[in-house]
Amino acid sequence: MSEGETTRVRVRGVLLSEVMAALSLATDVAMGIPLESGLAVCLGATGLASRMDLGAEELRRVYYLALLRHIGCTAGSDEIGRAVGDEIAMRGHMGTADFADPREMFGVMRRHIRSVNPPTARPGAWIRALQGAPKIRAGSRAVCEVAQMLADRIGFDEVFHLDIAMTGERFDGKGFPGDYRGEQVSRPAMIVQTVELGLTAASLDGPDAAVALVERRSGGQLDPISAAAFARNAPDVIADATAVESPWDAVIAAEPGEPEPMDDDRLDAALRAIADFADLKSPYLVGHSSGVAELAARAAERAGLPPADVAGVRRAGWVHDLGRVGVPSMLWGKRGQLSLDDWERIRMHAYQTDRILARPEGLRPIGQIASMHHERCDGSGYFRGSTQQPLAARILAAADAFHAMTEERPHRPAMTAARAAEAVQAEVIAGRLDADAAAAVQEAAGRPVRRRRDQVGGLTAREIEVLRLLARGRSIRQIAHELVISPKTADAHIQHIYAKAGVSTRAAATMYALRHGLLDGGSDAQP
Repeated sequence: MSEGETTRVRVRGVLLSEVMAALSLATDVAMGIPLESGLAVCLGATGLASRMDLGAEELRRVYYLALLRHIGCTAGSDEIGRAVGDEIAMRGHMGTADFADPREMFGVMRRHIRSVNPPTARPGAWIRALQGAPKIRAGSRAVCEVAQMLADRIGFDEVFHLDIAMTGERFDGKGFPGDYRGEQVSRPAMIVQTVELGLTAASLDGPDAAVALVERRSGGQLDPISAAAFARNAPDVIADATAVESPWDAVIAAEPGEPEPMDDDRLDAALRAIADFADLKSPYLVGHSSGVAELAARAAERAGLPPADVAGVRRAGWVHDLGRVGVPSMLWGKRGQLSLDDWERIRMHAYQTDRILARPEGLRPIGQIASMHHERCDGSGYFRGSTQQPLAARILAAADAFHAMTEERPHRPAMTAARAAEAVQAEVIAGRLDADAAAAVQEAAGRPVRRRRDQVGGLTAREIEVLRLLARGRSIRQIAHELVISPKTADAHIQHIYAKAGVSTRAAATMYALRHGLLDGGSDAQP
């Protein structure tokens, strides 16, 4: 093992703003909008807030809210995908559409269905969209709940939790989930929403059209004060957002107040939250990233890596599948054979992981290792097709392969640990996985993961069983069948779980289960 191999995953000097800006890039990918759109909104919103003479604390809330306004977007992706097909393309078609105007939304849906379906498939697509509409509307609450839970885990305060819950609300009360209206909607939330709408319109039709649209939405979607401030300052706000050589550098420099370095504990909490953000993309993926991270870290210990590099491997494991958010959820849940185009889109997720994590200098070493988890020793992997990987990457690749085999997938049941070990060994014999790395992973997999499964949040053992099935996407009837109970009893358990966990949606309950290590393959519970 060379010295280079032992230093590639060490992290130094990471700022909160850098990690949140990287997460903003991930939400751009998940929303189907141009990369760095969130950075532009951050620059424009911070500039507008400064011209509105907001205080230092509100200015800081605007800055971080602009970066994190879409962090709940993976909640409900699977259900949305089943209704509309490619949910990323659907979101990309939204543009400046008014969510409260049925005619505009009908137009958005028509454009989406026409763009992603051949003529013969469009009638069926319309039926699925109409049948799924209630679940899509209900999903707005899941987006808000998950966003608040993620913000809490990253370390933001309760005031910011409210801000992030209001990013989809409207001044007229017709937003989502529809809990706030008028002056109840926070000023930072209104500023961010105003600037995002204005910048999107400016990119499509120019500055004058942006001002006209913002003024039309004043008093409806937007509060009159923020809308009027944007109209007065539109040229400067648009220049703040677009007339910069490096949006990344400009955003880091624009952070209000003193830069906030992240200590190891907060960085780990943030990266683990990001892992769960990515895994919410599909019920088949929940808990995968945390499980891989812990398995890879234990294997790294057995391979003799020093403690700093073991920590780095664990961090790389948490974020290795971050790029999954850029792949439509329907592909992660597809039961039939994948087409060549499907495979190309799936293979892109490793590239997206690298792309998202390459910008923060402190996270770049983690990103380089994380994005190699599908590389293979014989060059048959992706996305680089490299035959040379450091030991940390070879361990992560073996851990990811083993752990994925022990999880259920749409096209196959979960393998036993013994069967997965045989399959990994076959990959070693074929020259695709490293023998030493695979041996360390299999040895590490022999030690059970400690989980605090009893009495977490007052949940009973039966409720934990129900929660695990709920998080895996099972319906009430499926849960009842698997546990040999009545559907009414299964639903009662779910309502008790929601009450004890303080949530009201499946996605938020899944986040709760992930946070407390209650899923198969999850990591040790955290206090």
